[in-house]
Amino acid sequence: MELRYMGFDQKQNTRQYKFDGFANGQPTLHYVVTADLALFLAHRIGIQEGPTLCAHKLSEAQQAVSEVKLELTEADLRAHADARTMAEARKAEARRVGVRRRPPVV
Repeated sequence: MELRYMGFDQKQNTRQYKFDGFANGQPTLHYVVTADLALFLAHRIGIQEGPTLCAHKLSEAQQAVSEVKLELTEADLRAHADARTMAEARKAEARRVGVRRRPPVV
């Protein structure tokens, strides 16, 4: 199934991300993923990452259940923040261990 981001609606501190799902020969499905913006702040995740996180959540949910309404939970955002921290640590380690050049011999 192909997902297309259709925008969001916001009511106070809750944002509802809207997606349409397309599959060959199937009618279009409309999905809504709700997110509490306070969780983005608590985990230091940029609001611009919301649509991508929602798309990942929808992709995972489609394999298990075809729910039309989902929610980004504390666990979802914590897992994303932890994965980002681990990736940054691996990059820093690679830079630290990387090839060091010798000074030119004069």
